[in-house]
Amino acid sequence: MIVVGYNGFTRSAELFAKLYGATGVDRHQLIGHDASAALVVDGEVVAAVEEERLSRAKKTSDFPVHAIRWCLRQAGIGLDDVDVFAFPWRFAPEVVDRTIRDIADGGMPVVAKFDQLGRAGELYTGMLGRAAVHADFMTRMDYPLDPNSLALVPHHTAHLMCGAYVAGVRDAAFLVSDGRAETHSAVMGELRGGVMRAFEQGSVGMDDSLAMAYGKITRYLGFVPNNDEYKVMGLAAYAPPPTRNPLLVNAVQLNEDGSYRIFIPGEKKAYYSFFDALFEGDSEKREDFEFRVKVAGLAQHMVEAVTAHQVRVLGAATEFDTLLFEGGLALNCVAGTKMLQRSSFAAMEVGFGASDPGVSIGAAVHVAGLPERPAATRTPYLGPAYDEAEMLSALAEHEDDVEWAELDAAQLTARTVELLTGKKVVAWFQGRTEYGPRALGNRSILADPRFPDIKDVINLRVKHREPFRPFAPVVLASEAPRLFDLGKKTVSPYMTFVFPVRAEYRDRIPGACHVDGTARIQTVDGAANPELSALLHAFSASTGVPCLLNTSFNVAGEPIVCSPRDALRCFLKTEIDQLVMGRFMVAKRSGRDA
Repeated sequence: MIVVGYNGFTRSAELFAKLYGATGVDRHQLIGHDASAALVVDGEVVAAVEEERLSRAKKTSDFPVHAIRWCLRQAGIGLDDVDVFAFPWRFAPEVVDRTIRDIADGGMPVVAKFDQLGRAGELYTGMLGRAAVHADFMTRMDYPLDPNSLALVPHHTAHLMCGAYVAGVRDAAFLVSDGRAETHSAVMGELRGGVMRAFEQGSVGMDDSLAMAYGKITRYLGFVPNNDEYKVMGLAAYAPPPTRNPLLVNAVQLNEDGSYRIFIPGEKKAYYSFFDALFEGDSEKREDFEFRVKVAGLAQHMVEAVTAHQVRVLGAATEFDTLLFEGGLALNCVAGTKMLQRSSFAAMEVGFGASDPGVSIGAAVHVAGLPERPAATRTPYLGPAYDEAEMLSALAEHEDDVEWAELDAAQLTARTVELLTGKKVVAWFQGRTEYGPRALGNRSILADPRFPDIKDVINLRVKHREPFRPFAPVVLASEAPRLFDLGKKTVSPYMTFVFPVRAEYRDRIPGACHVDGTARIQTVDGAANPELSALLHAFSASTGVPCLLNTSFNVAGEPIVCSPRDALRCFLKTEIDQLVMGRFMVAKRSGRDA
């Protein structure tokens, strides 16, 4: 069976801008963001790529024409060969009826109700309804899709199935928590024999979305909501644990069944005033670093407290000792790690596609069915790869600006280690593009973590981003327990957990330590990534340190690079010292025009 899962709408940006003002800072507050496509053949994901990597429009919500076409080309098939196209949103009639009832029964004035009903109707007929989804596919793909070959999959089901597939499990408890789905923002339950059963208890409506609450604080602090929440998480590490959290007193109500209510106004002006009163802030204070640290710490503490509450209730309601945590909020790896350590669960898994890129995989897997016998490994390296001819073609286009040499594997590794130990910043471009929001060693910028100021060098000279932002270390899986306190985890291959750096290594790898002494690590072995593993072994032999700093190969505001041309453009407009692309060692020509 061949299934294509895809996420994205042609009119999402247009309609959300027109109907809800989702532009500028709020441009990602829409449905279909992180557009992508994935191809499942006989139960296994063989190709997946985010539309942004090909279109170069970061976090695009557009219909993923490029991603779908690439997946089909990768497998050598056409649209006629696909059995089902799976879409990770299902606004069924009962969902629409509930939306209409909620608006009609709300406390708004009649005129406001008609306005809201009108906007919801235009969104449904123009984008969300089955007929609109079907028409969008046929128009953009220029293909007469049989309506029976289009499967609409509930959004949270798609999240869960992606996580289950990546973890290789068919039986587990689950928590899915994100900004919004069709009617809920969070659900919990069990996966039994590959079949999802959501509990009635613990479900949370969209009006009480924890992720949306965190997004409002993200915006209040001057960042982009539904995009920069990880910045708030990083900023929170500078704050001491709060003795009293006004958010938990005035904005959150925890219920016995594992659900919760959140009392934060919906409109920007109203919630800015609410936060100013709660945090004793104003427009001037919001620019102050210490104030932002305080608020970020309180927001992070709120997420940790609420998710811990959910997991306590879920742990008491299930016999399973493994928890699957999926949805955008699962990328809050600080909260997730604390959840696991303090819970009754023996294990917790968060996949490389936990946020909305994963729903394309999950929708396809749901239609195809979870494999009875999961493969030994699930790889995030599912996107495009490029051969030497394509690399040489891109290099030739920039021959006035770069020079290069082709080395064998041993020479390339040795030269890269020499550069890294000389405090050089190296861009690393190998194999297939990673899937998901985090670079996992094939489209990465690498550096030596032994230099205390290396984070400042990369943040300011290369990434052009805030100086408080930490970097993640990539470490040999066999050596990780020696450097980091992994708690209940044994490996962390997708940068989805944060661990304390052991005291004896904090002075040895200061560049990898966040201000609170933790690190969001990626563990690597030779089976998962042979090239990166070989580099780590060589670096360890040279320095005694089996880890490197790893950050995504891009600059602020741009997607992670995908192609050799993307890599060269990024390399040439930053102060990255060297580019390793396949077997080519690439340097900037001296005296080139800036």
